Amino acid sequence: MDEQYEVLVVEDDVDTAQYVRTVLGRRGGMAVTVVHDPSSALEQVAQHRFDAVVTDIQMPGMSGLELLVELRSRAPGVPVAVMTAFASVDYAVEALRRDADEFLVKPVAASTLLERVTALAAEGRRRATASSGGVVLAVGAHPDDVEIGVGATLASHRAAGDTVVVLTMSGGAVGGDADVRRREALAASAVIGARLFLHDFPDTRMAPAEGLIRVVEETVADVRPTVCYTHSRHDRHQDHRAVHEAVMVATRRVASLACFQSPSATVEFRPDRFVPVDGFVETKLQMLAAFASQAHRDYMEPDLVRATARYWSRFGTGTYAEPLETVRAAAALGAGERAAGAAVLHAARDEGVVA
Repeated sequence: MDEQYEVLVVEDDVDTAQYVRTVLGRRGGMAVTVVHDPSSALEQVAQHRFDAVVTDIQMPGMSGLELLVELRSRAPGVPVAVMTAFASVDYAVEALRRDADEFLVKPVAASTLLERVTALAAEGRRRATASSGGVVLAVGAHPDDVEIGVGATLASHRAAGDTVVVLTMSGGAVGGDADVRRREALAASAVIGARLFLHDFPDTRMAPAEGLIRVVEETVADVRPTVCYTHSRHDRHQDHRAVHEAVMVATRRVASLACFQSPSATVEFRPDRFVPVDGFVETKLQMLAAFASQAHRDYMEPDLVRATARYWSRFGTGTYAEPLETVRAAAALGAGERAAGAAVLHAARDEGVVA
């Protein structure tokens, strides 16, 4: 292999953890990180991308199956193997339901452990390489619109290896010095390494047919996004509604499109998707801090940003979430879903259920 596979092991039993570390590290040449509880595992995946995760099921505070759900939202694409000393078809079925990639029954022979985890790590590396070509486009009317709406979501995309492009339609001259706000927008994009396209349409006087549609179409043709975020039509600000209308037309061939909440959103904003952003709220706050000229506005206060994300998490998973209205969402059946089926097949064969 070109580089060491990096594997996270979550196991509260010290002896088992050492066994897995020895097999994968010494015999498999992998870089193995061991933690003994699910909370530490979530901290690790927020800071680093692993090629695979191996977790026990029965642990204090949170089970391995509950951890699996969190990993699917916080580390999408990373294969997960679950282990248990209590072999049962019920466990295997539940692992399938929660999208496990592999199901292992303790004690696991060293050769089996190494074979299965090596295959998962190779698949994880392949997914990471494939996902690195993903392009996410976020379209806003003014500097800071996108960062307020989906800043943490964009940070999570970058952490997953996606390219992030921010398209901002005006310099926001009505809300401050346009040159200052331009520099702030560049600084905010630099926090996550996003590309920024900043135009100079007249602030507060935008119209979809007067160039907005054309600019979005040109950007889409240039960067070829698979995911797009923009303003909701349920918004009091006329520029936000104009950009929404333009994006609806110009991104008609983009597979996934969703609308974010802004401070001027109305009570008609009705999200149906709540993106878990645990581990990325502080990055969002760093992005917002770049807009120093807007720091006097209530909605830029860190406490309010955190509280808003905390509130929306009640409809999803995790501690923090950003809300979205889904316009359309398209995704192909990937290797993860196919691998999950193989996980239960392995377990069923071990149980003697399948010949």
